[in-house]
Parts: sequence; C-alpha cells; structure tokens
Amino acid sequence: MFKNPFSYDGRIRRTEYGLSYLIYVVIYFLSGLLISQMGDTGSIILLIILVPLIWFLTAQGAKRCHDRGNSGWYQLIPFYGLWMLFGDSDHGPNEYGPNPKGKGNHDELNDIGKSIEIED
Repeated sequence: MFKNPFSYDGRIRRTEYGLSYLIYVVIYFLSGLLISQMGDTGSIILLIILVPLIWFLTAQGAKRCHDRGNSGWYQLIPFYGLWMLFGDSDHGPNEYGPNPKGKGNHDELNDIGKSIEIED
C-alpha cells in the first residue's frame, strides 16, 4: 500500500484511496490550525505544505480513476470522489495496469490449459 503515492501511473484500491483522503483532511486541518496562530508567515508555510498535499491527493485520485477504467480527469466531476470511494473496480487488467486486488489478472482457462499436458 502507498507505493509511489505521488505518481499518476497505475491503479489503487478503494482502501488506499480512502486512507489517502483521510490523511489529506487530517494534515490540512492540523496545518491550518497551527499556521493560523503564526500570523503573516503562516500563509507562506501553508502554501508550501498545500502544494505537495494537493499533488498527493490528485495523484491518488487519478490512480483510483484508472482502477475504474476512466481517465484521471474524471476526478474533476463533482461528487465523483464518492463514486470512486464506493464503486467497485474493473475486473482484471485494463489499459492502466493489472487489478490491484489480483482478481482476474490471469486468464483462468489459459492457466488450466497450460497445466494439462497432452500425451502423444
């Protein structure tokens, strides 16, 4: 879990996306509380914290969109984040990579055919 969290490539499961969103919310509110007490310099520090935090969340969202077989741009649709959180992933591999659950990544019929040896 959390392999390459700042990369936009690949697919992730609902659990990782949900945890990513919780991490984002907690860090955002904690940094907001701490920086609100700092005054004018706090806004610069908040910007420094916010840029990687938004990068992290959009990268994780793009990978979750990929898991559902959609482009990462779909996360810009209002309330699509809920669909990503509760919707199931594509079965098997898609154009973005193999299923992170491991389900459907192998063609079961071909695996059975390979294990049966034909005698001449």
